[in-house]
Amino acid sequence: MPDLFPLEQLQATRFDHPAILKKLATSSRRLAELKGVAASIPNQGILINTLGLQEAKDSSAIENIVTTHDELFRDDVDPDAFTNPAAKEVLRYRQALRVGFEQVRSSGLLTINHIITIQGELERNHAGFRKLPGTALKDGAGRTVYTPPQDPATIVALMRDLERFINEPDLLDVDPLIKMALIHHQFESIHPFYDGNGRTGRIVNVLYLVKEGLLDIPVLYLSQHIVQTKADYYRLLQTVRTEDTWEAWVLYMLDAVEKTALAAIHTVQAIKAALQDYKHRIRAGHKFYSQDLINNLFMHPYTKIDFIERDLQVSRMTATKYLDALVEAGFLRKQKIGRSNYYMNLALNQILLRPPGEVP
Repeated sequence: MPDLFPLEQLQATRFDHPAILKKLATSSRRLAELKGVAASIPNQGILINTLGLQEAKDSSAIENIVTTHDELFRDDVDPDAFTNPAAKEVLRYRQALRVGFEQVRSSGLLTINHIITIQGELERNHAGFRKLPGTALKDGAGRTVYTPPQDPATIVALMRDLERFINEPDLLDVDPLIKMALIHHQFESIHPFYDGNGRTGRIVNVLYLVKEGLLDIPVLYLSQHIVQTKADYYRLLQTVRTEDTWEAWVLYMLDAVEKTALAAIHTVQAIKAALQDYKHRIRAGHKFYSQDLINNLFMHPYTKIDFIERDLQVSRMTATKYLDALVEAGFLRKQKIGRSNYYMNLALNQILLRPPGEVP
């Protein structure tokens, strides 16, 4: 198995292939379109929250951490009331994404320490980089096909090289989307942590795009595409190691950016349309309309009385009255689970439950 080497040792000209340049152009256009569409929603927290929840679910599913949307949405709105371990693990992913986003936004960098913090949020530990041998990757027949670096000093050295590559644009003269593909492969090959490498690596993808200014907020999530093409993803990761097929890997990742950006554009547009529809109809039919109410209803797929009390600064009785009126008008669905009532945003849930790739 060939040793890993700093990515700047790659020849930039090998990515000047016509197929890569063509795919780079289309994926870049889609990404720029997504950035613009996302910016058209005034409350960016709505997208970070709802789309982050979707990404958390898909990214965790790649690691066989599976939960239903309903379990996830309920745990999101009331984490103390539910005990689904998978849902809680998925929600930790979104929290790790938020923490990483704040670090990148405030520093303009994506450092080793940021990545360690992200992984720590995911795994709820402070283990840092591996100090013991990493798990070998095996094929379907149980044969070892790849062993990540085993020596702790080597792991640290490789991660320092990767940190420089992430933050110093002149080390390799290629487009940031190509760099993102290279960074992802290198990170997954180093496999620096005891656990959470896949999910951490996928968070690094979108945070790198934010760092480079290709996105303002983390709304491009490649996990959906990886879930749908899991066999190709792992096959191409491996053939880079055994056959030096960087070009095929970059093409795969650029295609993932293009397709995922298009799906995200449709989702953001659908959320925007639903938000405007609710805004106009609630304002026309209910005297208690406010922008704070709309923000509340779209910040989570479910809401509850306590959230309305908090966000609108009203009594519990008044909050209950508002929510029940919106149920009666067909905006929400009321569900009693245990001793508590939860209120589902029907339009937002329909959007988030739509099969991947389906256009509204």
